[in-house]
Amino acid sequence: MPCFKQPKHFQSLILLHWPLSYLALFWIVQPLFIYLLFTSLWLLPALYFAWLFLDWKTPEQGGRRSTWVRNWYVWTQIRDYFPITILKTKDLSPEHNYLMGVHPHGLLTFGAFCNFCTEATGFSKIFPGITPHLATLSWFFKIPLIRDYLMAKGVCSVSQPAIDYLLSHGTGNLVGIVVGGVGEALQSVPNATTLILQKRKGFVRTALQHGAHLVPTFTFGETEVYEQVLFEKDSWMYKFQSCFRRLFGFYCCVFYGRGFSRGSAGLLPYALPITTVVGEPLPVPKIEKPSQEMVDKYHTLYMEALHKLFDQHKTLLGCSKTQKLLFL
Repeated sequence: MPCFKQPKHFQSLILLHWPLSYLALFWIVQPLFIYLLFTSLWLLPALYFAWLFLDWKTPEQGGRRSTWVRNWYVWTQIRDYFPITILKTKDLSPEHNYLMGVHPHGLLTFGAFCNFCTEATGFSKIFPGITPHLATLSWFFKIPLIRDYLMAKGVCSVSQPAIDYLLSHGTGNLVGIVVGGVGEALQSVPNATTLILQKRKGFVRTALQHGAHLVPTFTFGETEVYEQVLFEKDSWMYKFQSCFRRLFGFYCCVFYGRGFSRGSAGLLPYALPITTVVGEPLPVPKIEKPSQEMVDKYHTLYMEALHKLFDQHKTLLGCSKTQKLLFL
């Protein structure tokens, strides 16, 4: 049974990291800004929309991170609730750029968020000279205020121009991509170690084009903190989830964790340890137009490195000795 911890204000804190909350804010903030244009406060939204127009390309040009936001006290509360930790296996040299594969997606990607979008686990001290960026859905950066909040944490758009910019301007940049994407969210059930990776090769091609070293990571415990209700593919609920994904870019998953009282169900995640293991970087040559054979070669090397990383740490971090890492 998951251990019981006092949730404090955690249920409100997870809203800061929940895609559906961003969607809700879109439908609230957008009409509010338009309404204010027809009131005595019209200057406020007018100035913001003018700023938005001038600042529109910033998410694809390195963003605008804030040390202050990344050090908010609330992130340490999230860290301590589980707790969340990061484990370094090798140093990352500031003389190179890196493309990091983030596995698995999980439901809310607590591990990657806390370790790479905040300083709660001390990323800057563990990897000095490295600037982390975690890529997420591009349309989040079209939402007023949300875009500024995400950029402040060092989050970037998962679009090709945004990633190309970070990997071609200076060194010491680390761009994390959740390779399995939203499709992997439906694989997020306890005791599951199945990744959507077999045919996901675009990130390897991008790494080759920039000579960015590939970094495998695996977050142990990410799929354990929630139970998910899975639906048959011919059910109306599964069809609704698929339709929702086509419209908004992510699945509307039905999941539950614990409530505020012992033994009750709710939206709080189970307080179980989450550890992100950052593997040894895989050196990659810079090839402007890599062949498919070259992409396949380094994709295979990456999968082997990820598999090795998982096997080396699985028994120490909650998985059984017989647990296998599967690629779809």
